[in-house]
Amino acid sequence: MVGPGLRVLFCGINPGLMSAYQGRHFARPGNRFWPALHASGFTPRRFAPAEQDQVLALGFGLTNVAPRATARADELTAEELVAGGRSLTAKVARHRPEWLAVLGVTAYRVAFADKHASVGPQERTLGGARVWVLPSPSGLNAHWSPTALAEEFARLRAAAFPADRAELDGSGLAEPAAGGVARHLAGPAAEAVPGP
Repeated sequence: MVGPGLRVLFCGINPGLMSAYQGRHFARPGNRFWPALHASGFTPRRFAPAEQDQVLALGFGLTNVAPRATARADELTAEELVAGGRSLTAKVARHRPEWLAVLGVTAYRVAFADKHASVGPQERTLGGARVWVLPSPSGLNAHWSPTALAEEFARLRAAAFPADRAELDGSGLAEPAAGGVARHLAGPAAEAVPGP
């Protein structure tokens, strides 16, 4: 899910087993990527994993650091993460997104030999892209609440789309509605739009 002219390339650690089986990014129901993406204003509505093909038109793409599917990201070896980091850097250099958003600080530290990295914007660039480390959206990540996760996504969105400050613009991006990200996340599950 990578193309030219992207504002943000979101990069998961690796596919989970359900994501690999379905061929969709962040497919496990407990994963908080799609809700956080909407709550932060990246999408005009909450997308289902089956709708991942629509993200390129919104100015962002999806990829992973490592290709091997596992039940948990911590099943990957350091060698796989380092090799994935090299491959990702080459991919970013080829496609030239403005921002690379890596979802998972622990994997980022290993893949890019940056043991002091923390969540947020990084001083380095990779393949010419500015880098932002986001918390892992996995439901297993108990360190970040859904609201805090969406707020960090919103910080990235503000940096990547600085001119988009009001409602829906021509790119399809939306500001979080009145009440902020907490209101978006508290909405009924029925707000999720099922895939085709």
